[in-house]
Amino acid sequence: MAAGALAPPAVAGPDTVRQGLEALVRTDGLPAALASVEDREGRTRTYTAGVGDLATGSKVPGDGQVRIGSNTKVFTAVVVLQLVGEGRIGLDAPVDTYLPGVVRGEGIDGRRITVRQLLQHTSGLPNYTDDEDLRPRYFDPRELLDIALRHEAHFAPGTKWEYSNTNYVLAGLIVQKVTGRPLAEEIDRRVIERVGLRHTYFPAPGDITIREPHPKGYDRESADAPLRDVTDMDPSWAWAAGQMVSTNSDLNRFFTALLAGRLLPPAQLAQMRTTVPAEYFGPGARYGLGLVSMPLSCGGVYWGHGGSFPGYETRGGVTGDGRAAHVAVTGRPADKAVMKRVEGVVDTALCR
Repeated sequence: MAAGALAPPAVAGPDTVRQGLEALVRTDGLPAALASVEDREGRTRTYTAGVGDLATGSKVPGDGQVRIGSNTKVFTAVVVLQLVGEGRIGLDAPVDTYLPGVVRGEGIDGRRITVRQLLQHTSGLPNYTDDEDLRPRYFDPRELLDIALRHEAHFAPGTKWEYSNTNYVLAGLIVQKVTGRPLAEEIDRRVIERVGLRHTYFPAPGDITIREPHPKGYDRESADAPLRDVTDMDPSWAWAAGQMVSTNSDLNRFFTALLAGRLLPPAQLAQMRTTVPAEYFGPGARYGLGLVSMPLSCGGVYWGHGGSFPGYETRGGVTGDGRAAHVAVTGRPADKAVMKRVEGVVDTALCR
């Protein structure tokens, strides 16, 4: 699904993005909200609201680093698709081509699951992060896969769509098998360095901190429980599906470069943008190969992904004509309606 023609931009006041962020803090009780917005001419504006540290009341760092959760999947997908373009991975090859005998379980057979189905979440593999025993600590990627394989397949490969982090752990393992290098090094060399993402990185094993200025991340065990600081955490449990750290402006730069064809050959970018319905992300959402298209209120769509990680939520994307916006918030939202309002700020920013 290609981006549709965009309708004339909706009229918005000069501070609608700021007003949206302030409402997320004031009305919805989120500790901090940050945004970076780039127009068609490349002019960037950053916004902050709330406090970066509930204990000290310190300011939110402008364009501070955050844990970007499942936005990591797009980086992983780009590396896989680059290897497809190089003839080193077959998009419709079985997983067993690269990881023979590794993917076996009740109703699960790596000889019948393709690389494409991993990237598009149509494999039927159970989601390891649904396991009640999963607790943040250091995990080897094969441990994460083993957790998933304790459960039965959810459906036959290619028959349905269902979001599963397990798909991207397998995609990362395939990258490592094919290249003989750690996934983090491949992402750094092939993506981060190529487009100049100066504030983006894949944390090294044992690295539980966030390197640069950042708002603290907060989580709560239930809707009425107090917020607790979860900033320092071993993120390896998310690995290829969600381990990375970045900023809103770097995410804008990444997605802009991706859609402009600076990271993938035309054939692979076209495959990435070939989508199936994915209402999991909201009405009208569609999922490609690690890339989500979302409808805009002013017409057309934007392309991005979004990410959830304990303490942080990120939403955003770019349009076909070069507009970009990402929003990050800290604290676990009390309900889904809050995240809809976060996505509403993205829509406001892109439709101004």
